Amino acid sequence: MNAELIDQLGAKLGANGLPYSIPIHPNLVHLTLGLFIIGILFDIVGVFFPLHKFVYKYLALSVERANFFDVGWYNMLASAIITFFTVAAGFYEIMLAEAPVDVKSAWGMQAMETMLWHGVGGVLLLALIVGMTVWRGFQRFIWRKDEDRQVQLSYLAVGMAIMFVMYIHGTLGAQMAAEFGVHNTADQLLRVGQDLNAIIKG
Repeated sequence: MNAELIDQLGAKLGANGLPYSIPIHPNLVHLTLGLFIIGILFDIVGVFFPLHKFVYKYLALSVERANFFDVGWYNMLASAIITFFTVAAGFYEIMLAEAPVDVKSAWGMQAMETMLWHGVGGVLLLALIVGMTVWRGFQRFIWRKDEDRQVQLSYLAVGMAIMFVMYIHGTLGAQMAAEFGVHNTADQLLRVGQDLNAIIKG
């Protein structure tokens, strides 16, 4: 991005190209992923609860089927909420990105192309996660509130498909940091000729 536009943000940028020492977006991304995946996995365990109920009894664990669905619902809800902040932080940090123009990723894309796909994918995933949360809410409170199995199998199948999209999307994000050095402190310092050993010892 144009250096003059970056200066207009009015913040002193550190070695990683951000006004703070640790990028916010990657940390929120892992929170989004963890909450979503745990939500789907606990719903899967709840659906197949009768098949391994004897295991819980053998282990002397007092577990009710509804407990798994509670964890699934609250994790999905939390994932939808946190993802708004994840996407917002991602767009803020991508505005400050300065990536090399002569490097291509393992997928053969340049930095700008990778960042654009990652940004569009982030908005798409936000919409999918919010949609899944609304779907999950209808199942929990209206459609299946009186049934033992609180979620539909189609919901779980879509959730697994979204996990695959998250894997592809996450790979683009990893390429931005590892291959293009976007907001990667060590990469940025090496690029300007700094001695990392001296900085670490100091």
